[in-house]
Amino acid sequence: MNTEQVTIVCLIKAKQATKNQVKKELSNLTKMTRLEAGCMNYDLHISAADDSLFIIYENWRNQAALDNHMSQQYLKDFLAKESELLERPVDGKICRIIK
Repeated sequence: MNTEQVTIVCLIKAKQATKNQVKKELSNLTKMTRLEAGCMNYDLHISAADDSLFIIYENWRNQAALDNHMSQQYLKDFLAKESELLERPVDGKICRIIK
């Protein structure tokens, strides 16, 4: 099993009409995600230039922890509403730290 830390940066572009709902849903998702055993940090940001663009910066202990996160029902529920709430699909980039 991969034991390296996994970092993800997600860009989430809400539709103008749904940006407040997306902010609320992402805030709730953040609270639940931070309780997961393998979550090192999960930080929700909003763009200073665009109040409908949300950025999540997250670190996981390893790939297994991320895989567990991706299987959580609350995350699946949010992603199921992607086309209804978002201008485009969530853009997540998996990163590895440079040592």
